[in-house]
Amino acid sequence: MNVSQAMTQFVPLAADTFDKNKVTPGILGFLVFAALAVGVWALMKSMNRHMGKVSFEEAPDPDAPAPSEAPEKASAKATLSKDSAQRE
Repeated sequence: MNVSQAMTQFVPLAADTFDKNKVTPGILGFLVFAALAVGVWALMKSMNRHMGKVSFEEAPDPDAPAPSEAPEKASAKATLSKDSAQRE
């Protein structure tokens, strides 16, 4: 006797309480959902720890003007230095 034959013997016993129009996930569905929820929580906790270690400070661009200078002043200085270099 295989498993499917053994299970068909129990169907008449559950026929009184079993509603074919109402299907629920049962305990297995709950356990799978709970395992997925715990896994997502662990991944989020790990990601939060790893993101805390990341430094978002960028190295300054050596060609960029100093941050205290306004862009207009920096371009004016570059023009003045080019003019003075051409005169020499």
